[in-house]
Amino acid sequence: MVRYAPFLGRISILCDRIEYFIYTVRGNHHTMKDYTAANIRNIGIFGHGGEGKTTLTEAMLFNAGLLERLGRVENGTTTTDYDPEEVKRTISINAALAPLEWKDVKINVIDAPGFFDFYGEVAAAMALADSALIVVGAVSGPVVGTEKAMEMCKKTSKPRMMVVNQMDRENANFDKVMEAVNAKFGTSVVPIQLPIMEKGAFIGYVDIPNMTAKKFEGKGEKEMPIPAALEGRAQELYEALTEAAAEADEALMEKYFEEGELSREEILTGLSLGVKEGVITPVCCCAAQPNIGIPTLLDNLVHYMPAANEAKAPKAVDAKTGEAVEVKQDGKFAAQVVKTVVDQFGKYSIIKVYSGALDATVAPYNSNSEKSEKPGTIYIMRGKKTVQVDKLIAGDIGALAKLQFTATGDTLCDATAPVKFEAIEFPKPCISLAVSAKKQGEEDKVFAGLNKLLEEDPTIALDKNAETGDVLLSGLGEVHLDVVCAKLKNKTNVEAQLADPRIPYRETIRATAEAEGKHKKQTGGSGQFGVVNMRFEPLTNGEDFEFVNAIVGGVVPKEYIPAVEKGTREAMRKGVLAGYPMTGLKATLYFGKYHPVDSKEVAFKSAARLAYKEACAKASPALIEPIYHYDILVPSDYVGDIIGDLNRRRGRMLGMHPVDGGTRIEAEAPLSEMFKYATDLRSMTQARGSFTSEFVRYEDVPANEAKKIIEAAKHEDDEEE
Repeated sequence: MVRYAPFLGRISILCDRIEYFIYTVRGNHHTMKDYTAANIRNIGIFGHGGEGKTTLTEAMLFNAGLLERLGRVENGTTTTDYDPEEVKRTISINAALAPLEWKDVKINVIDAPGFFDFYGEVAAAMALADSALIVVGAVSGPVVGTEKAMEMCKKTSKPRMMVVNQMDRENANFDKVMEAVNAKFGTSVVPIQLPIMEKGAFIGYVDIPNMTAKKFEGKGEKEMPIPAALEGRAQELYEALTEAAAEADEALMEKYFEEGELSREEILTGLSLGVKEGVITPVCCCAAQPNIGIPTLLDNLVHYMPAANEAKAPKAVDAKTGEAVEVKQDGKFAAQVVKTVVDQFGKYSIIKVYSGALDATVAPYNSNSEKSEKPGTIYIMRGKKTVQVDKLIAGDIGALAKLQFTATGDTLCDATAPVKFEAIEFPKPCISLAVSAKKQGEEDKVFAGLNKLLEEDPTIALDKNAETGDVLLSGLGEVHLDVVCAKLKNKTNVEAQLADPRIPYRETIRATAEAEGKHKKQTGGSGQFGVVNMRFEPLTNGEDFEFVNAIVGGVVPKEYIPAVEKGTREAMRKGVLAGYPMTGLKATLYFGKYHPVDSKEVAFKSAARLAYKEACAKASPALIEPIYHYDILVPSDYVGDIIGDLNRRRGRMLGMHPVDGGTRIEAEAPLSEMFKYATDLRSMTQARGSFTSEFVRYEDVPANEAKKIIEAAKHEDDEEE
C-alpha cells in the first residue's frame, strides 16, 4: 500500500473538491429568517497566518448545519478560500463572508487574511465587523498578527474576544500562551475557559464564570467534575475574572470592595459590559480542525459580542451641506460599499447597511458620484456563493450586483436624505515594480485588465513614470503584486511580468561653458544654415531650465530665437553622461549668424542641439539621483538594526523620537537603494515595522556609483545599436 499512498492522497483531495463543487453549484436550501438588528452579530476573524482562521470559519459553518463535510485548506475545499490563488497557495488572500444562524441569531462571520501583503483585505474586514475574534495558536502563542489585530481593534474601538485554537496539536500549552498574552496585552485579557487535557488530548474545559466543567462527548458535551489538578488554577482565573468584571462597572466595583465577591449574574453582566466597552478581552479555547469546542465558542460569541443594534455607524456628513450628521438605524436607507468582488459573472459590491432598509424597490443614490443606481437583486454572500434575499436591514451585510457608478468606499443612500460616510482607511502601497506584457502586442489587454483589478483592490495603484517610461504597479509587498499578476492571468488569460523599476536619474552641470553650434546643409535647392553661440551655466534657483536671449544687433533674427530655445529644450531630454534628462540649466544665446536665404528654424534647432552637447560636456556634468525622506516606525528593540541597514543604503539619519509602540526614525536615502525596502523592513522587524516616504530633492550620485550607472547606460545603447 505504501507505493500507492501518493496516488490515494490525490484521490482523496479530488473527492473533497468534487464534493465541494457539488455543494457550491447546487447551493444550500437552508434559508435565512427575518432578523432584527438585535439578533445580528457582525464578527471578523483576525490573527496571524497559519493559526487556523479559515478552518475555524469552516467549522462554524459545519456546526450551523450549512456544510455536510468540513473542507480543508490544504485541499482547496473550504468555503471562504475559493479564489484560484488561495487554493494554489493555501493561504487566505481575500476577506470572505460566511453568514450563519446559531440559536436564532444571525452571525455574519468575516474571514480575514493573516498574511501581511493582504492587509487591505483586513482593513475591509475590520470595517464590516462590529467586533473581532482574534485567533491565537496553542503552540505558537501571540505573534505579530495577534499584535496587529489587537492594535487595529483598539484603533477602531472594536470589542474583541480571543480564542486559543489548535488545542489538539502536540505541545499545545494554554497556560504558556496566556502567560505570553498577558505579558503583551495586560491582565484585561482573561480566560473564560480552561482546557482539560488528558494524556495530551483536549477532552473538555472548565467554564470559569460558572465554575463548572464539560467533557466533549460525540457531538455534544457532558457535565463532569472539575479535575483536582485544575481546581487551584480555575479558582485563580475565577478571581481574576471577578476583578475584571468589577472594573467594568462602578456599581459592581463598589459592591466588590464592600463584599469581596460578585454573583455569577453580576460577573456575566460585568464581563458583557467590559467586552462591549473594549476594556475586557475574554479568552476561549478550541480545536477547529477536529471540530472540538466550536458550539461553545459560538455560544460565547452570541452572548458576549455586541449586537448590530449596539454598533455605531462611521462618521458621516450631510452630502449637500458638508455638516456632520449622526446616522441612526431607524433613519432612511444609508449603507457603505466596503469591498468590491469581480468574477466571471460580473461585479458585486459588498455593503454594510447602517440605516433604514434596502429592498428591490429602492434605487440606491450614490452620494459620492452623485448618481442613482438602478434597483436590483439583493444578495448575501457565503464564500463565492450568492443567495438572493428580499431585503437588507440596518446592521446587516449583503451585496448588490452590477452597480455602474459605484466604487469601494462609496456611500449608497436615500436620494431624499443624502449622506456621505467617512472614507475607509486602507493601507497605502509601499512597493512599486515595473509591469509590462509578457507577450508583445498584449500591452493594452494587460493594462485594461489591471485597471479592472483596481476596482477590487484599493491598495494597488497603476501609474506611468513620465521620466523613465515605466508603468509602475504598486502594492503592499512583492507577494501582493505577484498575486495581482496571477489574478490577471486567471481572469483575462493575459500575462504580465514584473521587473525592478528604472530609477529616474537626472543630469546637471556644475560649471559654466560656452560653445558654438553650426548647422550647414546644402542640397540641390535651398540649403539650411544657422550658427549659435551659447553659454550654459548651473541654475541656483531650483528651476529646471531658463533661457536668456542676449542677442544684440540682430545677428540672429528674432523669428529664429524660439527655435533655438526649442532645440535646447529637446536636447535636454538626453544628458551628456548617460542619456538621462538634463535639469538645472541656464542657457544664454549671446551671438550667432544667419543667411538671408538658407536660414530656417530647423537649422537653428539643430545648431542649438550641437552647442548644448559640446558645452555641457565641458561644464562638469554630474549625474544626480532622487532622495526621499523616510518616516520609519519600529519597535525600539529593532532601532540598531534599522540604523545599520540605513547606513548600508547610503542613508542619513535625521532624528529619532519615542512614540507609542516604539521609535520613529527620520532619515533620508536615495531611491535606488530603497525601492524594495518594504520587503526588507518586514523581514528585519518580523513585520512589526512600517514606513512612509516622500520625495525631497536630487543630489549628486557618488563617483563610484555614477561610473557604474554611466557604463550600464552605454552598454544598453550599444546593444540597441
